[in-house]
Amino acid sequence: MVQAVRDLPQEIQAIIEIREWDMRAPDAIRLFKENRIKKLPSIAIAGEPVFESLIPDQEELVEAITSAYKGQLRNRH
Repeated sequence: MVQAVRDLPQEIQAIIEIREWDMRAPDAIRLFKENRIKKLPSIAIAGEPVFESLIPDQEELVEAITSAYKGQLRNRH
């Protein structure tokens, strides 16, 4: 999952924050519960779980991110 996000185009990476959690750490378990994640691995966009236990292809991932961050992408051009 992390590699799928790291492989995104620079324009997309400029508006997102990548966080990888180690589920053995107490803070990660708390964040997992707070973000209502049900399965691992998962990707949350704008704080909402979008891809759980499914690695999206680049096109799907870019589409989900651009949909969630429309205004931020337009303001960068």
